[in-house]
Amino acid sequence: MKIGDVRAKSRDELQAMLLDLRKEQFNLRFQRATGQLEAVSRIRQVRRDIARVKTVMNERRRAQATASAGKQG
Repeated sequence: MKIGDVRAKSRDELQAMLLDLRKEQFNLRFQRATGQLEAVSRIRQVRRDIARVKTVMNERRRAQATASAGKQG
């Protein structure tokens, strides 16, 4: 997943994506613990995708807070 793809999504889509990624991360951890995981590199990909989504969400939250603070002041 590329950062441009993440930035193109709406807030609700990002929240849904984050939820799906966290579920996948849980499942991958469970598979690793039981010895069933074959694609070990997928854990790293999912962790980084979660970070990308959270980064974009925080950027938007910060931009919104700055915009609303600018209107008040």
